Amino acid sequence: MSKPVISIENVVKSFGTAVVLDDITLDVKKGKICGIIGRNGSGKTVLFKCICGLLNIDSGKIQADRTQLGVIIEEPGFLRQYSGKRNLQLLAGLSDKPHMDITEVMTLVGLKDAMSKKVGKYSMGMRQRLGIAQAIMEYQQILILDEPMNGLDNQGVKEMRELLMQLKEKGITILLASHNREDIEVLCDQVYEMDAGKLKVRAQ
Repeated sequence: MSKPVISIENVVKSFGTAVVLDDITLDVKKGKICGIIGRNGSGKTVLFKCICGLLNIDSGKIQADRTQLGVIIEEPGFLRQYSGKRNLQLLAGLSDKPHMDITEVMTLVGLKDAMSKKVGKYSMGMRQRLGIAQAIMEYQQILILDEPMNGLDNQGVKEMRELLMQLKEKGITILLASHNREDIEVLCDQVYEMDAGKLKVRAQ
């Protein structure tokens, strides 16, 4: 049996007296899309921040290769006065890690025709795509995506689903949070529901 690429064991996280993650256990296998559904405030974003090391946990254990994580937790922030391509070039220049050809990665996420367009003129869906380009351009093998469909119209949702399935076919592992049941049920190999800090397997 292959070792999970993300392993979460009995994780607890509180803010003051409020328990936000209550004994969370979850394994995510390589090349799978794992979905977590839950209302705003259920704990999804806190869990993702803990996986990425942005928040410390109170107890339990999280194992994930953080050098392999590509992350979108809030709406991606880019320099609006520059083109999408220039934004990615600037971000690549801040890291000493090898990165994909910028034209190649923008083509992969469906932005080939918008490479020279200023990000300030991008739709929200296009900014989400650019965020995914940033998240995978250094060959990251694990994507942590918090509400990647936010702000997308029906066509944008369809295209984003197709993109995530293409990335899965390339062997990339995706952990996805959404409050939209349809997104989760269409895309995911494993489905969990989070409510008041508790995580349970959702029957498909």
